[in-house]
Amino acid sequence: MAPVPTAPVAVPPPSTNESVAAIAAGPAAQDASPRGRSIVRNEALVELKARVHEELIHELDPDQLQGDLSYASPARRAVEQAAEERLALADSTLGRQERLRLASEIADEVLGLGPLEPLLRDATITEVMVNSWDRVYFERGGMIYRADTSFRDDSHILNIIDKILRPVSRRLDDSSPMVDARLPDASRVNAVIPPLAVHGPSLTNRKLSRDLLTANDLVRLGTLGRSTLDFLSACVRSRANVLVSGGTGTGKTTLLNLLSAFIPRAERIVTIEDPAELQVNQDDWVSLETRPPNIEGKGQIVQRDLVKNALRMRPDRIIVGECRGGEAFDMLQAMNTGHDGSLTTIHANSPRDALSRIENMVLMAVELPISAIREQIASGINLLLHLSRLQDGSRRITHVTDGVVSMHDIFEFQGRGVDAQGQIVGQLQPTGLRPHVLDRLSQYGEHVPIEWFLPLVGSATDGVRAS
Repeated sequence: MAPVPTAPVAVPPPSTNESVAAIAAGPAAQDASPRGRSIVRNEALVELKARVHEELIHELDPDQLQGDLSYASPARRAVEQAAEERLALADSTLGRQERLRLASEIADEVLGLGPLEPLLRDATITEVMVNSWDRVYFERGGMIYRADTSFRDDSHILNIIDKILRPVSRRLDDSSPMVDARLPDASRVNAVIPPLAVHGPSLTNRKLSRDLLTANDLVRLGTLGRSTLDFLSACVRSRANVLVSGGTGTGKTTLLNLLSAFIPRAERIVTIEDPAELQVNQDDWVSLETRPPNIEGKGQIVQRDLVKNALRMRPDRIIVGECRGGEAFDMLQAMNTGHDGSLTTIHANSPRDALSRIENMVLMAVELPISAIREQIASGINLLLHLSRLQDGSRRITHVTDGVVSMHDIFEFQGRGVDAQGQIVGQLQPTGLRPHVLDRLSQYGEHVPIEWFLPLVGSATDGVRAS
């Protein structure tokens, strides 16, 4: 599978002469051509799979469809065996390998999410996107690829969406044609149906990584360097308020998980999210999640409500998964009234855009002069980390900024081109400026060598300190 090009690649249609000849000759001639025979064969297999699937749904014991339904479970093997037997009886011309493949696909339909199951099982895939019944894409390593799978039709997608939403008691219909939900495995799903989705039902599933990336993993991947990592861990331990900014899919939640790991275990953490995605590896941790309105449009709980409530829960640290609205004002109030060490993220294309977005979100909650808002931001936020996804799909911290209003970059990513494999060459480099946050670090007994912030010479890379 190759990366998706900028322009969609369509299957080339038959030539004009071939099309005219096939139409003039009639259906029989079309079916006699290799292309026609392949289409007829595929349609026959789709119909056969649907028929066997329907039979199994009616005949299998419901208790057999509960409990462990993983890929290697006895329940799945039983369903595959039953499907294979029915396939052999229905079409004796099927080879064994084709029967096994069809039986596995039928088991995916009975026990899982149909055509999406192979993509969801692949640990290297981070996101699955369904644009329409015949256009399925996935993300791997920061790049998007087109999958060689499809649904039968729009109703097939709707059945899978219903299967996804049923366990979480969410609905998707004409009165509510969009839904965003967190699944039991903590992955995140978004679905949109017509008329909002013009080309048919659309589905996006952001998978939650089974294995949390450690600090060493992020250094190895080049997201940040060793000196930057040590500096950030000292900032978190000294209760600096940190804002993480970046675009969609740049790794903000991953970095937030990493920063939370540096919080001392004796401290109480309250997280607020919409939806819940953080995996905080701490004992004294309370996770709060927003709630959508019910079918009558009542009972909604937004992030701002949860931030206000968190202040009454005796938190040492408040972590807001992502500021999107008026909760930014309450978060700044908390940062400025004794709840040091708070962490949050925001969608922005640059550090300066992040500042503008916070100002706008505060204005959603309260009417204040811009000068007063900036004073709140300057006194409340000590450090800004900006993440970007580069052309090769890699996710990097590109700016570590001290003094959010005055915008002094302490570390900045400097690229040096592209290597033979198409990977961006470069690293996070110190700019030579002394961070204002160093005074806070010294108050907490965090001694940071000033050499970490001196410009690197030659080909030295961030994190390699002279011994």
